[in-house]
Amino acid sequence: MRKVLSLTAIVALAFALSGCATNAGGAGNDATGSWGKVDVQGEPSLDLAEGGKLSGTDGCNRLMGNWTQDGDTVKFSDLASTMMACEGVDTWLSLATTGTVSGSTLTLLDADDKTIGTLERSE
Repeated sequence: MRKVLSLTAIVALAFALSGCATNAGGAGNDATGSWGKVDVQGEPSLDLAEGGKLSGTDGCNRLMGNWTQDGDTVKFSDLASTMMACEGVDTWLSLATTGTVSGSTLTLLDADDKTIGTLERSE
């Protein structure tokens, strides 16, 4: 009987710990990871790091700030950007305040909840 209780406790602990694991790679709707065309000159991208820090580029300017996720919704805060003038680059990414994750697509919205763009998960 003691062996059965020990085995049951170990199995229960394994299930409990697996529920705490994060997904940095892409299954489900976890936003952690890289989005957009990383390291491609002139293309927007975001890196949403574990711990809530973000970095990225709008294709010209560097972006930094914080992020949180509640369900499928990602919220950006303290977003800051360099202010270089880059001809022909659309700086829409710096206007993002929230986003929604659906599979491998991050849809970004502005302060008026209007869609301003999408980024695909990087591999």
